[in-house]
Amino acid sequence: MYCSDVDPEHDSVNGRKRSQRPQRTHHEVADALRARIRSGALRPGERMPTQAQLAHEFGVERGAVRQALRLLQSERLLTNVSKGSPATVAPDPVGALTGPQAPPLPTTVALAPRIATAFAAEHVEIDAVCLTSISLTLAIGEPLRQIHAGRLKPAKVDVRVLLPSRDIDLAFPVPVEGRGDDWVHERWLAMRNAQGQVLQHNLLALRATHGIDVQVTFRALPFTPPVKLYLLNGTEALFAYYTLTRREAEAEHEQPALYDAQGTQSMLFAFRQGAGLRDTTFVEQSHLWFNALWETISSELVLTG
Repeated sequence: MYCSDVDPEHDSVNGRKRSQRPQRTHHEVADALRARIRSGALRPGERMPTQAQLAHEFGVERGAVRQALRLLQSERLLTNVSKGSPATVAPDPVGALTGPQAPPLPTTVALAPRIATAFAAEHVEIDAVCLTSISLTLAIGEPLRQIHAGRLKPAKVDVRVLLPSRDIDLAFPVPVEGRGDDWVHERWLAMRNAQGQVLQHNLLALRATHGIDVQVTFRALPFTPPVKLYLLNGTEALFAYYTLTRREAEAEHEQPALYDAQGTQSMLFAFRQGAGLRDTTFVEQSHLWFNALWETISSELVLTG
């Protein structure tokens, strides 16, 4: 059984009861609507709910809805945003998500719909370089739901993931006061292994449930990757920096402050082959870089201990 990470804020466009939450900002409304457009819940050319309906659904004033719709229009995901008739989903919202004009967006917003689109192919190929694979594990949930609902049916899925080796001194996360405590490394290692195991289990389960040919392979890097990279079907590259911040100690557990990165919030930059020389070259060079790491200095990775 795959792990479902359904965000309640995405439910009510399909008629489900909205949850009782504090009033959202226009950015949160935009995030929810953007996710629906990217996942296909709102299709190209489809008219959006009215501003009054959206205001009621999200529990916000109409002004916040208008700000959210204008933001999505600036990203070329919506057209006909006005005070009158409902806005319309752009004819080619996928094209607006990649290429030179695509705005960078947080991984939690950008990755899942791109992964879901990749799963529409007959042969799905995903390569990833990351610190723990948590963002990829969460993002895979969307295509898994669509496969189980019968909306997607790839014949073959190949996933390769490069993660830091358990045997290295990580550049991050690390205690602010310097090295010496093993608990930081052990906590990271436990998360790396747990997320990798969930990802592997959820994908390999498709063999039994849907007869899909699935291969999931992990290899270990001898360094801490300062960036995350996702390569989709040989045609897209999604790139983000791990930006370090100081996380204060948890007084209850007497743990020291850390230098760490919140990878799920890293801003993803999207590049698509065929969207211009810059994008095409970036995708090609990213594949060369990944394959070179995979075939040279990486080593076997076992997701235990």
